Amino acid sequence: MQIAARSQYEWKLRTRALQLGKRTLVMGILNVTPDSFSDGGEYASLSSALQHAFYMLDHGADIIDIGGESTRPGTAAGTGDAIGTGVEQARILPLIRHLMHARPDTIISVDTYRASTARLAMEEGAEIVNDVSGMLWDREMAATCAELRCGVVAMHTRGLPSEWAKQARLQPNQIVPMVSTELHETASRLMLAGCERSSIVLDPGFGFGKTGNENWTLLHEMDQLQELGFPLLAGLSRKGFLGEALRSTTGGEVPAPHLRDKATAAANVIAALAGAHIVRVHDIRRTREAMAVTDAVREAAF
Repeated sequence: MQIAARSQYEWKLRTRALQLGKRTLVMGILNVTPDSFSDGGEYASLSSALQHAFYMLDHGADIIDIGGESTRPGTAAGTGDAIGTGVEQARILPLIRHLMHARPDTIISVDTYRASTARLAMEEGAEIVNDVSGMLWDREMAATCAELRCGVVAMHTRGLPSEWAKQARLQPNQIVPMVSTELHETASRLMLAGCERSSIVLDPGFGFGKTGNENWTLLHEMDQLQELGFPLLAGLSRKGFLGEALRSTTGGEVPAPHLRDKATAAANVIAALAGAHIVRVHDIRRTREAMAVTDAVREAAF
């Protein structure tokens, strides 16, 4: 993979806009859930979640992405057995409200696949909907985003989390064409519903219905997704395939998620050099440093 030229965009959000492409933006992950794969339960209280949001902002996060339901492999997300809408909203809405009161300039993304949650989050001050299902698990989501006129991150997901362990494996030459085709369909569906093209960012969905080497192929060939003509977000933070790659450094053991931040930084460098405009991460400080160096290389190359 060569260093890919990266187009510049103005990403239109609900009440403001972000410039994408000049430098790599950092989206900080804030899961207020008891069962997320990496930090479940760590920020379950309002006070601990607020303090972590402040920490991420103070160390350079451009966006805070708040989620109230885990979509890790094996969960019931997207099915009738998922947590209730009320549970999700009770976890995230007070946090958005308090964060906007304390830091009104914060750009908040809400990590949800439910249209009703997206609507209420926007009323509290969120600017972006980040839907891991690509607007497929709630058929009202595309029209809701169009009505809200908010920023949108639409991820490629292959099936449901409960199905991933049993999915047929893909050949290397199938992965990027599949992701590219289906992301194009997602963007078209959003625009047909009334979303402006300038409001849409696409995410290839590392780990979401892709396993092992499928993720490495996707990362290696991520530069090809720039042909879609939309800004790109990479969500690689602490993913399982990074842990598997570290076995050779740990005597055969897969390191726990919180021990994968250096591997995450390395993967994000590759993604940014391939054209990612935004990286979504747990570790803000290490990522900002890695992206500063990466962006300096990009600037020298172009």
